[in-house]
Amino acid sequence: MMKALGTDAAEDLAQSSDEALMSRYRDTGRVEDFNALVHRYQRELYRYLARYLGDQALAEDVFQNTFLQVHLKRGLYEDGRPVRPWLYSIATHQAVDALRKVGRHPTLSLDQRVNSGEPDAGNLVDLLVSGESGPLAELQGQERAEWVRASVARLPETLRQTLILAYHQDLKYREIAEILKIPVGTVKSRLHAALAKLQQMAQAANREGSD
Repeated sequence: MMKALGTDAAEDLAQSSDEALMSRYRDTGRVEDFNALVHRYQRELYRYLARYLGDQALAEDVFQNTFLQVHLKRGLYEDGRPVRPWLYSIATHQAVDALRKVGRHPTLSLDQRVNSGEPDAGNLVDLLVSGESGPLAELQGQERAEWVRASVARLPETLRQTLILAYHQDLKYREIAEILKIPVGTVKSRLHAALAKLQQMAQAANREGSD
């Protein structure tokens, strides 16, 4: 039977930062610190993985593997390193590996907004429609969403991965940069390139529909 934490110990866990918990777990292996991190990120990270993978059972497996990697790699954690993007980096790599094994591509949530503070950030479908006539303007609801999903699946891996990270979660450009280990400027350029390619696909589809 698991021993309940005392009030002081529970308060200490609640008030400790993610970074403090991870540093302490690295140094002491105290299971309470590890469990506290799992609890903090359970809903957020699972939702991300479920959207990314499009499969709840696979998302649960990848979530478990993510924290197994956290346990195995705890000795590599450096004091002060932001834990949130580090966890996302591990989760994303685990998700990519899982998708490779089943021969599938990531899915994309189309109604999420980029929390980047940038003026060009917004709803992906809104950005692609942009008030012009074309397949996206003519399609409605689920048909439009399916068109975008199919088009996103055709993007190069680097552009698709950056786009998915940006539109799935409440991640800043700098957090995406740390997850993918690329400069912030590269994150922005990849997002712009991905959107430009999707616009080109829409224009090409419109021309084909007009012929």
